[in-house]
Amino acid sequence: MEQQRKNNYWIPIVMASCIALGLYLGNILTPSKPVQQSMGEERYQKMQDIIQVLNYKYVDSVDTDALFERTIGDMLHKLDPHSNYIPASELKAINEAMYGKFGGVGIRFFIIQDTVCVTNVLPNSPAMQAGLKAGDKIVKVDGKKVAKVKITNEEIMGMLKGTENTAVKLTILRDKNKLEKQVVRGSIPVQSVLASYMIAKSIGFIKIEQFSLTTAVEFREATQKLKNQGMKKLIIDVRNNGGGVLRAATEIVDEFLEVNTPIVETRGVNSPPYTYRATSAGNLKDVDVVVLINSNSASASEILAGAIQDNDRGTVIGRRSFGKGLVQEDVMLRDGSNLRLTIARYYTPTGRCIQKPYTDNYDDYIHDQTERYDNGELYKIDSTQLSDSLKFKTPKGKVVYGGGGIMPDIFVPLDTLGASWFYTELRYSSVFTTFAFKFVQGKRNKWNSPKAYNTQFTVTDEVLSQFTMFAEKEYKITSSQADFKRSKKLITSTLKAEIARQIWVEQGYYQLFNEHDVEVQRAIQFLMK
Repeated sequence: MEQQRKNNYWIPIVMASCIALGLYLGNILTPSKPVQQSMGEERYQKMQDIIQVLNYKYVDSVDTDALFERTIGDMLHKLDPHSNYIPASELKAINEAMYGKFGGVGIRFFIIQDTVCVTNVLPNSPAMQAGLKAGDKIVKVDGKKVAKVKITNEEIMGMLKGTENTAVKLTILRDKNKLEKQVVRGSIPVQSVLASYMIAKSIGFIKIEQFSLTTAVEFREATQKLKNQGMKKLIIDVRNNGGGVLRAATEIVDEFLEVNTPIVETRGVNSPPYTYRATSAGNLKDVDVVVLINSNSASASEILAGAIQDNDRGTVIGRRSFGKGLVQEDVMLRDGSNLRLTIARYYTPTGRCIQKPYTDNYDDYIHDQTERYDNGELYKIDSTQLSDSLKFKTPKGKVVYGGGGIMPDIFVPLDTLGASWFYTELRYSSVFTTFAFKFVQGKRNKWNSPKAYNTQFTVTDEVLSQFTMFAEKEYKITSSQADFKRSKKLITSTLKAEIARQIWVEQGYYQLFNEHDVEVQRAIQFLMK
């Protein structure tokens, strides 16, 4: 037995020797082939080689990380304009908009002459619980001076935002008195329904800024309140709304349609066709609806407008929408960055794809708005968009067109009444906001509602004189008598609306500004017929 164990000891050695001999003979007898990298690996290596050369040879210092990330974005834009790469550093802010909340203190602020001024405090927010008030000026954040120093909105937001239940110490100036406030951060909602109110007898108005995961809930709450106030007709304003979460748009459309009515279909080579359909849950089936759009209404806004139009459920008013008919899906990468990849096209219920044409020239695609302005499309219907090959019919026989945005049922040209270079300069500066903030100091409790304010307050010639003098002194914006005369009415209405915004935020602003908005007024006229 002992001898047998000794003999067995050599068996593994003999086997290993045989395998090694076999491999050696195989190498001799088999023709040699060079070891090659796969095509993909070669490309990756080429990119690494180029970056390494830049690091060692280029005339100036190069931020190769930023260059590499920008290259990814450029590559994706060669596929289509909406596939995109989002660095990890930017993803948090984007997700806040999508999820409709963030960790913060709950104030709106504006930097005026290098001073952080609190313009509004959200009801029931951590800031309100800590005793902050509109009109306060923040001079320090966690001991760091932020007053009378060059600082940006983004830097202040970075200081105030943070994980829920963490504290931030604020030093504020109120009526020349310094106060110390400790604010415990909480979950702050990002409202996507900016305004909702009864704009006329039986007519409600809702302004949707973007489509987030909370938008449909906000919309239902707003419409229920308006129905309780007698709403039978509704204006939905999605002008300048660039889109967002597709599901939010489909859930809002669902409120208006009968069960099983198609809302939108998505199709892609690697994405099976899927049709979103209305459920039985809609609460607005008996409400007449108008949707306001313009050339900056995109994506989910176009899904909303297209579904209402194609199902003969309402009327679309305004100008041709942006023309984004591509669906993106987010793919999280290992380093925390994000690949926003186009996976499908969407089609309205009549079958039209409203994605506008694109080539691999990303700049031309983005600057399409300038072309629309130059070719006069903002002032009259562009007949080139009404091609027979792009013609579709709704169930009731109404003709609609695909091929590049939603064409409104009622076209309203861009309002240029009162426009001047003087007004444009004022609008592109912060002078309206700054003047309004200063103007309301000591007057915030003077009016109990936007309606009372609108009735009781008038922007007099004296107030206008104060405003123009302020614009000249603080912003170096001057005007000729001709420009001022031409824009006087527009300046007056804008200033009155901006003052209302200081007290009642967007709800107040839109209640005042909509009185002079030609598209809103056209919608009211249509619904009152």
